[in-house]
Amino acid sequence: MPGQLGPQPDLDPDDWDDFRRQSHRALDEMIDHIRHIRAEPVWQAAPSDVVQRFDAALPRQGRSLADVFGEFSSTIKPYATGNVHPLFMGWVHGAGTPVGMLAEMLAAGLNANCGGRNHIGLVVERQIARWAAELFGFPAESSGLFVTGTSAANLLALLVARHAALDDVRTRGLCGRGQQLTAYSSAQAHGCVIQAADIAGIGSRHLRLIPVDASGAMRLDLLAQSIAADRRAGFRPFLLAATAGTVNTGAFDDLAALAGICRAEQLWFHVDGAFGALCALVPDLKHLLAGIEQADSIAFDFHKWAHVPYDAGFVLVRDRQAHLGAFMSPAAYLSRAPSGLAAGEVWPCDLGMDLSRGFRALKTWFTFQVLGADRIGACIAHTCRVAKYLERLVEQSQLFDLRAPVALNVVCFALKKGHDAALNRRIVIDLHERGVAAPSLTLLDGEPVIRAAILNHRTTEADMETFYEALRVSAQRVLA
Repeated sequence: MPGQLGPQPDLDPDDWDDFRRQSHRALDEMIDHIRHIRAEPVWQAAPSDVVQRFDAALPRQGRSLADVFGEFSSTIKPYATGNVHPLFMGWVHGAGTPVGMLAEMLAAGLNANCGGRNHIGLVVERQIARWAAELFGFPAESSGLFVTGTSAANLLALLVARHAALDDVRTRGLCGRGQQLTAYSSAQAHGCVIQAADIAGIGSRHLRLIPVDASGAMRLDLLAQSIAADRRAGFRPFLLAATAGTVNTGAFDDLAALAGICRAEQLWFHVDGAFGALCALVPDLKHLLAGIEQADSIAFDFHKWAHVPYDAGFVLVRDRQAHLGAFMSPAAYLSRAPSGLAAGEVWPCDLGMDLSRGFRALKTWFTFQVLGADRIGACIAHTCRVAKYLERLVEQSQLFDLRAPVALNVVCFALKKGHDAALNRRIVIDLHERGVAAPSLTLLDGEPVIRAAILNHRTTEADMETFYEALRVSAQRVLA
């Protein structure tokens, strides 16, 4: 018939029953992968022939799901970061959970855009914000937002603080201001805090990095001196970013004392609690956070110590109006309606930079609903006990010395004095390349040291004995 349309293309499976079979196969394989993770190498580099397969041109024609999943199983799954494994101790990586994996699949099925509009995804996200407010002693009406991670959360908090200090900064900008804004943080602050000052136009040179004491906490006397010197020089101090759990050693700033300084100096009090903030889930560790309830904003990650699948960062702001003032932008295509899908007074896009946002709240909601905050907290406490066990193994060692106090879950150690410090780097690389363990390397007092961050809820004291034996073998290999 003239004008008759051909078959309508779509992206659904041609055979739904086969898709169901393949999907069950994929889910079963990933459950087995997690269940039997100890039998796998912690990490292994992808061989060159595998890497070369990813040089292929854009596929114009599709392949069967079974074939593509087979390629995933052989060329992608074996060569991931490795942070699911209990002997992955590098950096500060969460291990995920099977519950979180399932929730991520469900979120993908819903494919909800959580930037705004009137749907249940925003209700779930607001519930998580209330949970966070409850956890940290914030008012129930505080505002919160899921972001990629604490790096983004620290930046958003700094932008809110900048707007609170200069309420017309969004229109006038920073150019031509009579006073230069200055901010303060620890010399052990994460690099993203420096980057945030840079991106926000404050300038990294105007972020004062205050030296720390022997415990790794910011020196209060030097902080006071720096603020006073800046005021004398005509600068305008506006923000202090404290750290709850430094990335190098897990140290905590004195949050209660810093809160008092911020009140006296009229500074925005922000806490970078990337992983340490979740000590609030542990009765025996909560004292480390004394004073966090006085903060103006907190940045932290659910994907670290709560093991929500990546990514699930969060920023919590005490003053909802300050948060809105920093980001809300009227636009015709974002206009609100009294009812229907466009209803709602505040959307997540009013609290940050993203309009297109995934349903991160669902995997967080599932994790806490299924596992419970107390069980998650118990696993956090357990990892700290495991770190103390490793500390004892190092103290008894004939090969290694501790290089920092074990304040929480991070153990920093190195070959005993007299050995070339560069050998510590070679030990870490050897462990990685043998696939037996994955600590990381950091610098303390200018020397490379081995750093084991015990974050994985699967890690046990027995794993630390395995790790120490692997360390001994790698040390012998590099000392030979």
